[in-house]
Amino acid sequence: MAKPSSRPESSKATPTRAGAGGERHETASAPDQRITTNHGVPVSDNQNSLKAGHRGPSLLEDFVLREKIHHFDHERIPERIVHARGSAAHGVFELTDSLADVTRAKILTEVGQKTEVFVRFSTVAGGAGSVDTPRDVRGFAVKFYTTEGNWDLVGNNIPVFFIQDAIKFPDLVHAVKMEADRGYPQAASAHDTFWDWIGLMPESTHMVMWQMSDRTIPRSYRMVEGFGVNTFRLVNDDDEAVFVKFHWRPRLGTQSTCWDEAVKIAGADPDYLRRDLYDAIDKGDFPEWDFAVQILTQDEADALPFDILDATKLIPEEIHPLRVIGKLTLNRNPDNFFAETEQVAFLPTNIPPGIDFSEDPLLQGRLFSYQDTQLSRLGTVNFHQLPINQAKGCPFQNFQRDGQMQMAVPKGRANYEPNSLAEAGEIGGPREDPEGGFSSFRTPVEETKIRLRAETFADHFSQARLFFRSQTEIEQAHLASAMVFELSKVSLENVRLRVLSNIRNVDEALAARVADGLAMDLPKASKPASEPFDMGDSPALRIVGKYPDTLKGRMVGILVTDGADGAQVNAVKSAAEAAGAQVHLIAPKVGGVDLKDGSRLKVDHQLQGAPSVLFDAVALILSEAGCEMLLGEGAAIDFAKDAFGHLKAIGHTPEAQPLLDKAGVEPDDRVVALGKDGKAFVKAAAGRQWDRESKVRMLA
Repeated sequence: MAKPSSRPESSKATPTRAGAGGERHETASAPDQRITTNHGVPVSDNQNSLKAGHRGPSLLEDFVLREKIHHFDHERIPERIVHARGSAAHGVFELTDSLADVTRAKILTEVGQKTEVFVRFSTVAGGAGSVDTPRDVRGFAVKFYTTEGNWDLVGNNIPVFFIQDAIKFPDLVHAVKMEADRGYPQAASAHDTFWDWIGLMPESTHMVMWQMSDRTIPRSYRMVEGFGVNTFRLVNDDDEAVFVKFHWRPRLGTQSTCWDEAVKIAGADPDYLRRDLYDAIDKGDFPEWDFAVQILTQDEADALPFDILDATKLIPEEIHPLRVIGKLTLNRNPDNFFAETEQVAFLPTNIPPGIDFSEDPLLQGRLFSYQDTQLSRLGTVNFHQLPINQAKGCPFQNFQRDGQMQMAVPKGRANYEPNSLAEAGEIGGPREDPEGGFSSFRTPVEETKIRLRAETFADHFSQARLFFRSQTEIEQAHLASAMVFELSKVSLENVRLRVLSNIRNVDEALAARVADGLAMDLPKASKPASEPFDMGDSPALRIVGKYPDTLKGRMVGILVTDGADGAQVNAVKSAAEAAGAQVHLIAPKVGGVDLKDGSRLKVDHQLQGAPSVLFDAVALILSEAGCEMLLGEGAAIDFAKDAFGHLKAIGHTPEAQPLLDKAGVEPDDRVVALGKDGKAFVKAAAGRQWDRESKVRMLA
């Protein structure tokens, strides 16, 4: 949540004058300060169109008006069909461990090398104007500007996907998007067509477990894991290949919100995740991720009890541990949202020598689709010349010419190859590099054309079972409750029954909990294409308990009133900031409060505009009179009630007790007296009180 800007304004005022109609004219005469047309002609009046007389019609010859309106009418471009709503940042990637034994890609072999990156996070289902906090998969796309060309690692915050073959992607997206006849719901999967499709596509069951988990309601983009999803290859100097899976691990830890919290955040701040990322970078609190790989030989891949080319499967870390090889730091916000975040074009086909594709049929379709969608969205084959898409770590040059919006100015007449123009002293242009250029790994290919799904892709439930049974008890309850919520929005009973019949192949207890939450009888289990088996547990798949509790990177809201103890406010604020938190002061009125000692305390937010859903922990530093006043303010009661209901730490002064009582706040380990130094509160604020949840809501 943004604090009011503290940046100083320019001390030099812009000259102004009033027009005949009282309109404001801000003026400038220096060439670098005055408004011009797109073609450089200085504009004398930016407030009035050219008219025939004082009250006459506008004239067609007014090229200033026409250019301004025409440009405005064409400012929007087609939004992405999926991942339309995104937030992004610039940063740097540094390699810390060389993979020279398995790849010749310089970005993965030159330890200490720092590479510029641009990272875009996104929701999937909603449009560009949708909210930040729906239950949805999050995109995690990284563009590395390497010395061997751009490498785009286009992934998600979930390691698997809904489908095994790209031919089903249009059906998936049509099913989850707004229903075709009514145009709603927006950015939501809780509707008939999505679950109808899911029930008929058992291969999606594993992904659905992840989607119904807390992974899809993240607390912050700074706190999401990232995955390359597909299986890739690494190729070394001897043309030997291994399989690889790519992972991003946030150093702040993975954290999610509660579902009720996510819903309320959408109303309080639709741009919550975007604002959180921007504000953190703006104040120098740069988010970081470890970059890790799982590397498997062909023999190791063949020994897995599933197909490594199946994008609905993951490789448990307990079988093949992650190897951390680098660090990603995001340290600069975009200068312009449209020019960078909106116009960036990610292509899975952008890979440097030493990295290669696998035969994953989902990946194979992506290799075509992304290029095609950028042509449609950006309107030209020259989208790679946009500054955000240009290769920066190396030159880019070839004989491709012309096209709409060509921005380069090639010299000479060599637009073909081979040519001998250099022998005549002319520019001959670039040539292929058989040694250092990209070359595909040679794999045996069947000669028979066939449209068939491999039998090794037939197990649709074992990994879904692995994921569910690996969750902590509270995470299992959240997952089951999410399924109840979503299926309760499905109006077709046969669809609900079909989904339940599939869930029985995952876990009988889960199916029973969901059926009970729907007040439905359990149907027979569906017949699986391949009998599922138990894979044990994988603690690495959890969120709760996977990372240590910490206040670093989190936000603390302190509610104060007139008559509050200023020394205590400062002590709590200092203690929270020392633990790495960003602290926001909140008051009934944005102008601030008068403290007990008579001094005036400036605050960041007004209470009604800063509900507790926007903070990770809250403190109430109230005077007796201030608390009495807040007992009649619904926003104050909700501030405490929601913080308690969302399992957050609440620190308070004795004077705040009547408000806590009215809000239904009960004592536990994270409802603490502030004391003089606030240290007990800071310790409690580092995590959530999970065992409180049974007191505040019914879970499946």
